Amino acid sequence: MAVDLNQNHFELFGLPARFAVEPAGLEARYRELQREVHPDRFAAAPDAERRMSMQLAARVNEAYQTLKSPLKRAVYILQLRGVDPKFETNTAMPAEFLMEQMSWRERIEAGSERPETLLQLQAGLRGESGKIYEALHRQLDERRDAAASQTARMLMFYEKLAEEIGDKLAELET
Repeated sequence: MAVDLNQNHFELFGLPARFAVEPAGLEARYRELQREVHPDRFAAAPDAERRMSMQLAARVNEAYQTLKSPLKRAVYILQLRGVDPKFETNTAMPAEFLMEQMSWRERIEAGSERPETLLQLQAGLRGESGKIYEALHRQLDERRDAAASQTARMLMFYEKLAEEIGDKLAELET
């Protein structure tokens, strides 16, 4: 097995440690690695090999889930650089950003009974998130890790808003 448990996620997938990742290439490499280490291939192997296969398959899945998500990938890059975004302890955000979050929440609540309104909010949120992801990409490429940490924290708020909109849309479908 060519998979090494000591490799970081990027090394495991044969990718440079940078924010931009080609989704189709990532998916293809994931399928290739899964074929290589999947426990079904080792069903008749000795216990030690079967256990190792399960560990490697779990490792490949974890790496894939991290690299597939732009926010998780950004946080992982920061961690590789020795930077802790401190999501749990650093909740300080610019007042303007916090006001914007309150406005989003109010609009989501006001539109919570109208799918068309929620879909419009979802599209607007996707557009705003896209701009912030572009900024995060630049910050990571320029190794402005402190700024990237704050931007990643901001994106966590946007991800939560997107989740809330998705939940409200799902409630309306039932």
